Amino acid sequence: MPIYKILLPAQWDAFQAAGVFEGSPLDLADGYVHLSTGEQVSGTAARYFAGEPDLVVLAVDAEALGERLRWEESPRGGTFPHLYAPLPMSAVLAVHRFPGAAAVSV
Repeated sequence: MPIYKILLPAQWDAFQAAGVFEGSPLDLADGYVHLSTGEQVSGTAARYFAGEPDLVVLAVDAEALGERLRWEESPRGGTFPHLYAPLPMSAVLAVHRFPGAAAVSV
């Protein structure tokens, strides 16, 4: 089952260079990598990336993440996938580019 990670283009470039994504500033502050389901990704894009002109949305293989992936309740409601480890490039299934948050759809 794919889940999704939204990145800024510079974060994607750094991820490609390193082969692993340690997390965005928000991820690092919260202690896990924030991910979204297909139903959640457009809302996440609108909420956290509204002012960004370009976004990269990664489709991630949830099963490849193993026990470090946890499904947890959000204070705003709903259950979201959280990864308590760096995101490895080997788990990325596909890369989608969008011209801003309003265009994000998977």
